[in-house]
Amino acid sequence: MDLIRPASPLQEDAATPRNAKTTGSKRRLAAAAAVAASLLLSGCGGGAAPQGAEQAAAADPASGANASGAINVCGGKDASGIYKGTVEEFTKSNGKVTAKYTEIGATTDEARTQTVQRLEGKSTECDIFLTDVIWTSEFASQGWLLDQTKLVEASKDRLIPSTVETTKYQDKYWASPFFTNAGLVYYQKDKVAKPETWQQLYAEAAKAPGNGYVYQGKQYEGLTVNFLEMLYSAGGEVLDEEGNVKIDSEETREVLNFMSDGLKNGSADRAVLTYNEDPARLAYESGDFGYQRNWPHVFRLLNATPLAGSFGVAPLPAWEGGKASGVLGGWNLAISAHSTNQAAAVAFIDFATTPEWQKHVAMDYSQAPVNEAAYSDPAVLQKMPFATELLASVKGAKPRPISPVYPQISQAIYKNVYAVLSGTASTEEAVQKMAEEITAAKASF
Repeated sequence: MDLIRPASPLQEDAATPRNAKTTGSKRRLAAAAAVAASLLLSGCGGGAAPQGAEQAAAADPASGANASGAINVCGGKDASGIYKGTVEEFTKSNGKVTAKYTEIGATTDEARTQTVQRLEGKSTECDIFLTDVIWTSEFASQGWLLDQTKLVEASKDRLIPSTVETTKYQDKYWASPFFTNAGLVYYQKDKVAKPETWQQLYAEAAKAPGNGYVYQGKQYEGLTVNFLEMLYSAGGEVLDEEGNVKIDSEETREVLNFMSDGLKNGSADRAVLTYNEDPARLAYESGDFGYQRNWPHVFRLLNATPLAGSFGVAPLPAWEGGKASGVLGGWNLAISAHSTNQAAAVAFIDFATTPEWQKHVAMDYSQAPVNEAAYSDPAVLQKMPFATELLASVKGAKPRPISPVYPQISQAIYKNVYAVLSGTASTEEAVQKMAEEITAAKASF
C-alpha cells in the first residue's frame, strides 16, 4: 500500500494558499501523522483494500453539456505538445469552458510525486490529472479519483480494449483513455538493418562505432519498461495471473546478462545509463547511432531534423526463439475527487476522446490513438505511415504488473536492473533482491 504520508513543510506549502498562516504548522504535522498512523492500522490490516474506492463519487456523463467556467489540466512534461494543443483546441471549440495546462514534472516519476502530493493534500489546483496507465490501482484505491464508469462505458465500443483495461480497478473505470503507447525501434537505413530479433539488433549495433543502440537506461520507470520489453519477449514475467512473484527466473537472468554484455561490448553506449526519453532522442539525432528505442511521438520530432527521410520505424523485435512483446504505455484522463468544476472536466474528456480529435492525436502529435478506427484513416496514414504496425504493437503489448503497489514493484525492478548495468551488483544478487523487494511490496498492501 502506498501509505498517505505526513506532509513535509514544503509539501504543505504547495497545497496551501500563499497568505495562509504558518504558526500552527507543528500541530498540523502532528495531526497529519495521526491520520497516517490511523490509515496504517485500518487500511493495511489483513490485506484489505482501503475504503476510498467504494465510497468514491461518480462523474455524471450528462453534466458536460452545460459546463462553463475554467479547469486546470495537470501533468508531466509535454514533449510532443499534445497536452497544450488539446487544451487550446478544446477552449476554442467549446466557447463556455476555458482550459489551461499546468506542467508538474519533468519526468514520469516527478509527475507522479507532484500528483500524489496534490491528491493527498486535497488540493483543488488541478481538475484533471494526466495519469500514467500504471497509476490507476493506486490512485483509485485511495479514493482520490471520480468514478468514470458511466463515462467510459458510453464510448467503450470504439476504444481499443487493452486501453480501457488500464483504467479499471475493482470492476469500475477510474479514468478515460487519452492516448496509448507501445515502444518502437528507429533505425538508420544506410547503416543498419531492420531488427527482427534483439540479438540481431545488438550484433548490428556492435559492428561499427556509428551503429550503436540508445535507449532509456536511467534509474527510473523507463528502465523498467525497457527491461520488461525484453523479459516478456523472452517468455519471462514478474507476476503470474494469481499475483505470485515470478521474477526469479532463468529468463530474468538471461535478459540481465544480455543487457549488461551489450554495454560491455559496445552494442549500447554507456551514456544510456543517464538517459530518459528526451536525451535518448537527442543522442540519436546527432547521427552517431544506428538504433534508438523510443515512443511513437519521436517520429514527428525526427522528421524536423536533418535525419528526416534517412530512418525507418519498426516494431520491437522478438527474442531469439520467442516472439515480440511490447509493454503497454500511455496516458489517461482522471478527474480529481477534489475538482471544483467536475462538469467542465467531463466536457474536456468528451472532447479529447472523440473520434475526430483522436485522429489529430496521431496526425499532429504522432501519438497512438485509443480509437481503433483512427489507425485506418487515410489522413492518419499519410502523416503516420507506420500506423498499421503501431496498432499491431499496441494490441500485442502486455501491461506492466497490475497492483496498487506498482510503484514499489517498479522501483525494485529498475533499481536492481540499473545495479547490474552499472556494474555495482551481479546478476544473481540483483535477481534475488528484486524478488525479495517485490514480495515485500505485495505483502505491505
